[in-house]
This record gives sequence, structure tokens and C-alpha cells, in this order.
Amino acid sequence: MISWLGPAPVFPPLKHALADPNGLLAAGGDLAPERLLAAYRQGIFPWFMPGEPILWWSPDPRTVLLPGELHVPKSLAKTLRNRHYSVTFDTAFDAVIGGCAAPRGTERGTWITDEMRAAYGELFRLGYAHSAECWLDGELAGGLYGVAIGRMFYGESMFARAPDASKIAFVHLVRWLHARGFGMIDCQMRTAHLVRFGARDIPRDEFIATLTVLTAQSGEPGPWHYAHHPLGA
Repeated sequence: MISWLGPAPVFPPLKHALADPNGLLAAGGDLAPERLLAAYRQGIFPWFMPGEPILWWSPDPRTVLLPGELHVPKSLAKTLRNRHYSVTFDTAFDAVIGGCAAPRGTERGTWITDEMRAAYGELFRLGYAHSAECWLDGELAGGLYGVAIGRMFYGESMFARAPDASKIAFVHLVRWLHARGFGMIDCQMRTAHLVRFGARDIPRDEFIATLTVLTAQSGEPGPWHYAHHPLGA
């Protein structure tokens, strides 16, 4: 049995999370900023489909990427050197989350509901949610968004409308985070795509111990300022 949340932004201990499905901890509550930030600080995130109650998760193990361990595949490194794209942060958050919410391939729906978009839009306005955008010929070609608390970044979703666009934005973001002392990126669940970039699984207890330290470090909320433009632009 999982817990149903009340009006206060309080979660049950992570030891109560289910093993199957992996990490399901609680249901209900809301997506108010106070609850979302409390969840992230404890290693919990919301994920649910339309028509379902809000479901809260904390998988064990947890897939993470340490920014200093980023691996850039050779083909992507060549694309990055060509510099025919632009990358910005926090200039088109609503468009990025909209791109992430759009159905992909044969999918009909998305877990990024209007409720989720509104909630993370509010976190963006409060300075906790951020986006990285990749532009080609002045058009938004891909990007990603996530949440930052202290020196901890929690990745949420990415999208691409052109080859490598989301990967380009991702590499720029990871390098920027590393340069500013961010110690870990939460990837939530393991995928082959993330593993190619150097992501790995760690026990949930280790994940929680690390994020507790990182979220306590200084890191003022607010928009991030970053702009990389093509050579000669």
C-alpha cells in the first residue's frame, strides 16, 4: 500500500517506496511549488498519466550523471565543433516544455499534462526551473528542462525537432553546470541514451546523501544567462 498525501507538503519515508513498480511512494496531493521543492529535496519526483492521480516516485537504484564524468560521443563532438547552431538558457521555457509535451512517433498522449506545464512554469517564474534551448536558423530545434536547487540539478525531459538538437543543448548545459560547481544531475530512470553520456546507477541511499549536501549549498534562484552563437554570427 502507498500513502495518500494530505494538504501539507509532507512525504512518507523513502523506505516505504514499492519495489514493483520501482519507487512508487505516494499518491495525491498537488503540484504547488512548496510540495514540488520539498519532493525534489528528498529525492522524489512526480510522474503520472492523464486521468491518474498525481503519483510520486523515488526509484532504487537511481540513474545520475556527475557533470565531470560527461562523455561526448565522437560524432556529436564533431557536430559541436562545427558550431552551426546557437544555444541559450532560460529564453524559451514555455516553448521547450511545450516541445517536450508534444506526442512523439506513434504516441497519442503525454505525461506532461497542462497541470504539469503550469506547475513547472510557476517554478520557472520562481527561478527554480530552467531550460536549455538549441536554435538552428533562428528556429527552436530542441532543448530540455529541469529543476535546480543549490548545486543539484534534476533533469525532467528533452525533445528534438532536428538531429542532435537536444543532445547539443544537453552537452552545453552539463558543461556549464560543471563549471559552476554542480555535483550531480538526476536522470531519474536509466536509458541507453543517458548511459552513452556517462550516466550510471547508484543506490538510492547514496543518491539521497549526495543530494542532501548539494541542495544545502549556495545557489540563488533566478534566470540563468547563457548564449552560444555560431562562428561569425
